Amino acid sequence: MSQPTELQAGTREFRRANWALILGGFACFTLLYGTQPILPQFTEAFSISPTMASLTVSAGTLTLACLLIPLSMLSDKFGRAPLMKAALLGATVFAWASAFAPDFEWLVLSRAGVGACIAALPAAAMAYLGEEIAPAARGRVMGMYIAGNALGGMFGRFLSALVTQYSSWHFGLAALALVGMACTWMFWRLLPPARHFQSRSLAPRALWTDIRRIYADPGLPWLFATAFLIMGAFVSIYNYLGFRLSEAPYDLGPAAIGTVFLLYAVGSASSAWAGHMADRYGRGRMMLAMISAMAIGVLATLDAHLGIIVTGLAIFTFGYFATHAIASGWVGFRAGERRGLVSALYLSSYYLGSSFLGSTSGPLWTYYRWPGMVAGLMLCVTLVFLIGFYLTRLEQQQR
Repeated sequence: MSQPTELQAGTREFRRANWALILGGFACFTLLYGTQPILPQFTEAFSISPTMASLTVSAGTLTLACLLIPLSMLSDKFGRAPLMKAALLGATVFAWASAFAPDFEWLVLSRAGVGACIAALPAAAMAYLGEEIAPAARGRVMGMYIAGNALGGMFGRFLSALVTQYSSWHFGLAALALVGMACTWMFWRLLPPARHFQSRSLAPRALWTDIRRIYADPGLPWLFATAFLIMGAFVSIYNYLGFRLSEAPYDLGPAAIGTVFLLYAVGSASSAWAGHMADRYGRGRMMLAMISAMAIGVLATLDAHLGIIVTGLAIFTFGYFATHAIASGWVGFRAGERRGLVSALYLSSYYLGSSFLGSTSGPLWTYYRWPGMVAGLMLCVTLVFLIGFYLTRLEQQQR
């Protein structure tokens, strides 16, 4: 009997791949969302509105969303590892450029460059995981990869806020670039070469056939919609909560607001846990439970007490990262041969939700303050719950 050639849990190569993917996700979220806790500082430095300041986040996520699909096709043609390595190197270069931005336009353009480079990594990472990791360990590794994303988002936001508090936003973004350099170096050293990559044609007819097959799947388009809605809600709540906490009666500074992002540790734990639980008890059941947690967390933030607001945000964060980990694993399960393209479509929806909802939800805060923001968030969560109910029925029918 032939031995399995996928990377098996417990082996040295498996551990190297797992750590490389964790570091790749960590670096992506560190670099991409590091401006989020210091948006109030941008409004003061450049005399702009909160909605304009949010472009420093949305510019990166928008270019990422737009380039995910073409870059995923390149990874399907030329391989996962080369694009992932180039992605981290380029993102680090643009991160340095943003740290030295002389004006707001330069800042937004350099943040867009960070997103453009990072676009090559997430879909390729999900495809690499699906191709190289043994099936029994894929849910666990996907959970750890999402956990790396969560830790990167937490660390990047906290680091930029802390450094900005005691110096300036220039130094805050430079600190992120240093972290990107370190992660890039380790990623290049750790990632094992691909053994199962098979080049796919970029011919328009073959590509169109694959796209039609993907959207004919009864589950994949709804998983893409799930990504759009949960990421849009997630970025919105963290974008504008900082403005709420910087005002009376809280009057928190950048460092204090940055500590709120330590709640990403909750998301890191929930991602790894949810991947394992979904493998054990079913994706649909776990997804519905985690979406319910998101709703409870959102409603709790209506309270005026700071402790309850933070607790609600922790519950929401736990549910969000668990839902994302489950949906990501579900996409990989249904992807078929064109893993890179399917992963890119999911992640493109994910980051389009971040860019579109993350900025267009700004008027809810401007005109209706926090109750308006909660109403918008609950609309997103309710739609996701309905999708989750449909996907659960689909899962039960296909057993």
